[in-house]
Amino acid sequence: MQVTRQRRINEKNQVDFFGRRVGRRALLVTAGVAVALGVTGTAVASTWQFGSQQVAQETPNGQVISSDQYIKPYGSRTVINDGKIMSSTVSPDGTHLAATVADGDASLVIMDLATGQVKQKVGTNAADDLRIKSGSVGQEGPSYSPDGSQLWLGQTDGYTKFTVGADGTLSSPVTVPIPADGTKHALVGAAVFSADGSTVYSAVNGQNRVVAIDTATGTIKQSWAVGNAPRGIAMVGDKLYVSNEGGRPAKAGESTINSYGTQVPADPDTGATTTGTVSVIDTADPSAAVGSIDVGLHPTAVYAKKGAVFVTNTADNNVSVINTAGDKVVQTIATQPWPEAKVGYEPDAVTLTDDGHLLVTLGRANAVAVYRYKSPQEPASYVGLLPTDYFPSEITAVGKNIVVSNTRGIDARRPTAAAGHGTHDTTSSLTQFTLPDDSVIRKQTAKVFQQNGWTPGSVLTSKGRSKVPPLPVPVRLGDPSTIKHVFLLVKENRTYDQVFGDLPQGNGDSALTTFGENVTPNQHVLAEQFGLYDNFYDVGTNSAEGHNWLMQSDNPEYTESSAGEYQRSYDTENDALGHQKSGFIWSGAQAVGRSVKDFGEFQSLESKPAGANWQNLYCDSKNMAATGAGTQYPIQTGSAIPSLNNVSVQGFPMFDLDVPDIYKYEIWKQDFEKNGPANLNMFWFSNDHTGGPANAAAEVADNDLAVGRMADKISHSKYWKDSAIFVVEDDSQNGLDHVDGHRAPVQIISPWAKHGTVDSHYYSQITMMRTIEQILGIHPMNQKDSAATPMYGAFSLKPDNTPFTAVPNRTSLTLGVNPQPSCGSDTPAAQNADAAPAPTSAAIPEAKQQLAAQWRTWASHQRLTGPHAVPDYANAEQMNRYTWYQTHNWTKPYPGDKKVYTPNDVPGAYLPSPESDG
Repeated sequence: MQVTRQRRINEKNQVDFFGRRVGRRALLVTAGVAVALGVTGTAVASTWQFGSQQVAQETPNGQVISSDQYIKPYGSRTVINDGKIMSSTVSPDGTHLAATVADGDASLVIMDLATGQVKQKVGTNAADDLRIKSGSVGQEGPSYSPDGSQLWLGQTDGYTKFTVGADGTLSSPVTVPIPADGTKHALVGAAVFSADGSTVYSAVNGQNRVVAIDTATGTIKQSWAVGNAPRGIAMVGDKLYVSNEGGRPAKAGESTINSYGTQVPADPDTGATTTGTVSVIDTADPSAAVGSIDVGLHPTAVYAKKGAVFVTNTADNNVSVINTAGDKVVQTIATQPWPEAKVGYEPDAVTLTDDGHLLVTLGRANAVAVYRYKSPQEPASYVGLLPTDYFPSEITAVGKNIVVSNTRGIDARRPTAAAGHGTHDTTSSLTQFTLPDDSVIRKQTAKVFQQNGWTPGSVLTSKGRSKVPPLPVPVRLGDPSTIKHVFLLVKENRTYDQVFGDLPQGNGDSALTTFGENVTPNQHVLAEQFGLYDNFYDVGTNSAEGHNWLMQSDNPEYTESSAGEYQRSYDTENDALGHQKSGFIWSGAQAVGRSVKDFGEFQSLESKPAGANWQNLYCDSKNMAATGAGTQYPIQTGSAIPSLNNVSVQGFPMFDLDVPDIYKYEIWKQDFEKNGPANLNMFWFSNDHTGGPANAAAEVADNDLAVGRMADKISHSKYWKDSAIFVVEDDSQNGLDHVDGHRAPVQIISPWAKHGTVDSHYYSQITMMRTIEQILGIHPMNQKDSAATPMYGAFSLKPDNTPFTAVPNRTSLTLGVNPQPSCGSDTPAAQNADAAPAPTSAAIPEAKQQLAAQWRTWASHQRLTGPHAVPDYANAEQMNRYTWYQTHNWTKPYPGDKKVYTPNDVPGAYLPSPESDG
């Protein structure tokens, strides 16, 4: 009835959803769009419910976060402003919780469960209550001895052992090393004590083994080889049960992909692991063969109680129940509460209450799934869901009290002195509740569905439909689109305010603008011509997360839980454990018959010929542009993922600040002119990351010019009429934004884009990827993009084929380069006749030259350039200021600071880089 009524109203007013007066035929089409967007009250997907709400805004549904979700947890909440809780453990007496923390000002916090408050901070910071030598933490939580007198904290190469006082606080830290095996660090996973407390059994994740450590002496007494990437561990009698996240060892001739130096069984198309196992060790007979039980993919948490071992299969979205009497999987419990999508919920912790309720945290759904459970043999029955904070990662039943630690808490909202927010202002939280009765759980289940946008019919297909006219963004997957060629340009690390804060028509703060119109003239003209989006959000904190959110519409639990160290892998392009089984955007495109070309994005290997430095490649790009000749410095790239290798165009570099983006443009242009585009074209234009040979402003100007030239080239080609260019940052770190650190610039450049508008609807990387999927008919990859609403409102039913003409750079591209290129400095023309040309060297005031030299020395150690360059290796707080100082001539303090700092004096400089992968 509601649909019919809305359709009649639309027909009477003769306007479509986009506000245009149209004929009846178009109305019939756009009525479907209206339904899809929920304007009739029968919403098909989630994100349209946000309207123009902003991240961090409190609404009746809860607080908006950048992952297309609301959060409003059941029970009480304690927000912890000390970074992300990676995992946690409750003390044996149930009074305290020990939580490992990353991306904050401590490595370990002790919390009083009665008050919910932090009682002690442990870390490398001078302000911490207790100092330790290393700030690293692993994927799993610390371990208490059975009597509660000791706590062992897992770190990169072993443990730090603490004495636990009567008040729950820690003292007397002692290092217990586990030596590296060649290049493989220990990277310990979970640990469990023997019943008498004399031995710690540790999953040594980085070395594919389990060791027995004498708790008195710290010596390794025994070692067992297990499967790939052992992580969780539980003890039942004399038997150890160990989850192997990478599954069993590979067999001869089997398809494999690397993970931390081990070739693990993996799918040749998706690159995802294909096995998951639990190793069984008999500690009473150390020489006995290690047993193996097949479970689901990416087994993580292992929990034992009442004759059963429960294993969360994070990538398969279920829980295996092993009967310890026979060491067999006797039932598999599904953790897929929304019928529209089978994957993407990511169960990662489990507990069993004394009254027979099995509770499973669903990390990516911000919920706890509740089941009734009696025995291993009797099937568990699903009750419903309870909402949590952002990404629950651990759960414990303490009597009738349920304790949940949430890795991201309330997102990046840690109070700081800065004038805005950054992605590394991370929080976590502790939520506690008494398990309610079933009727309350059912009511809360409906809230979880609403908070995640899980609605029926979210993914509609064209199967069985009669022919319909094409739309820019079809209502159903498989319906025709007016857009045939999608160009996805991925950039690096900028917030909205950093780039567009100077545009008065948008919601910007010019005080935070670092790369305004004088640095990014093309982006500014593009925004004015094709539309400005001032409420768009990147989901991740950094590149390791950001590229996954774009390529997989998810940051898989493996990467999420690795953030404490990133020692096993940072960018997971070449790590099988970081790939979800449902594949990538390009494999999804291939599955529906779409052609794909990749230019650098998600690549993990690169080789360059001698002489291929920034200066020479800059000159080579000028020669290529002038003569049409090929490059003198052919660069080779590659991927560990076969399906990506098959669509990669050689010569286009991956992340490499030693390569100008205008050089990358020339490589692409030659392929475009010769071979034309694919249906899906992916790019990595990374120089707006900053930190390379040129000054930060010059690098962003180089990036801006490359993007502008690409838009110019495409829009003046025969492909323009059916093309759409999406320009997005991988993440928005290394800068501030007055709304939220996740708010980022995005651009949609197309004849079908709404021109000359300011669009303040809530959008995210997830909604953008769903839009691309909808255009090309690609089936969504998981529950996140399945629930997302395509960006219908960003497109028009009537094309404007006016092309874009690139504008010259205003900032010299060779600013700060030393020595200047042999082909000459870049000297942009003045913007008016009375102005002098832009300078090619940074005129640092004499009083600031020593300060600038200290920063250059710091930058030389941050792996920003060269053959071993790593995105985001540098400490975020230092990198933010380095970029700001460069663009403000070393004279203006970073927003919120009282002075210009030396590298070592930067607040937060003591923090280990969360992205440093060794």
